[in-house]
Amino acid sequence: MLVTGAAKRIGAAIICAAHDQGYRVIIHCHQSHQDALHLAKKLNAKRDNSAAVIKADLVLVNCPQKLQQFTQTVIRTFGRLDVLIHNASRFYPTPIGDIKLQHWEELMLTNAKAPLLLSQALSHELARSKGCMISLLDIHGAHQPFLNYTVYNMAKAAHAMMVKSLALELAPNLRVNGIAPGANILPEDDSDQGLSDEQKQQIGRSIPMQRLGMPEDIADCALFLAKASYITGEIITIDGGRSLTIAGGLG
Repeated sequence: MLVTGAAKRIGAAIICAAHDQGYRVIIHCHQSHQDALHLAKKLNAKRDNSAAVIKADLVLVNCPQKLQQFTQTVIRTFGRLDVLIHNASRFYPTPIGDIKLQHWEELMLTNAKAPLLLSQALSHELARSKGCMISLLDIHGAHQPFLNYTVYNMAKAAHAMMVKSLALELAPNLRVNGIAPGANILPEDDSDQGLSDEQKQQIGRSIPMQRLGMPEDIADCALFLAKASYITGEIITIDGGRSLTIAGGLG
C-alpha cells in the first residue's frame, strides 16, 4: 500500500492500520521526512522490511521523467502495488479578492492534478494485482462549500469527479473509491489556522455524534474499501452526521 502524505495524522493512521492487517506500506512524505522515518522505524521493528519511506514533492507530476522515476521507485520498493491512497493535501483559505495564481496552482496540484497523474502512472500496476485506489476527499468538496475556501472546494470537487470517472473507466480490473471526512482532523494548534478551544467545542456541539472524528475512523473505512471487491465509484462520508447540519461555516 502506498499512502501519499502519510507521515502524520490521517495518513499515518491509515499506514498503521494497514500494517496491523499485514500490508507492507510505503510512506510518502515531502516536508515531514523525520516523522516518516520514525514511523517506518517503529513499524519495521514490529515486522522487518515491512515499511519504507519515499520523500518527494508531488510537483514531480509536472515532469514526465520524474513521474516515471517515482513510479518505478514505488514498484521496486516491494515488487508490487495493491492499494494507492491519495491523502496528501494542501488546505488554506482563499477568500475572493485575495486569490492568486499561486493559490490555484498549489491547491489544484495536491488535491486534483497529482492524484490524477499518479493514478494514471500507477494504474497498470494496480490493475495487474486487481487492486484499488482510494481518495481522501472532503464533505465541503460536494454540496456544502467551506466558507472562504473556494479554490480548495473546487479542487476537492474535481478530485471527487476523478473518483467516479476512473471507477467507470478502469473497471473491472481496478476499483476506485473515495472517503469524505468531516471534522475529523482540525488544523494544528500552532498553525496559522489553529482554532481556539471555544471554536473546537462549537464544532463538536454542531456534530450529531457530539464529538470530533478521529484518524482511526478514516483508517477503518480505508481498509474496508481496500477489501470490498464489489464496491467501486462510491464516496463514503465519515463525518458523524455533520453534513446534515452545516451551512458552510465553522459552526
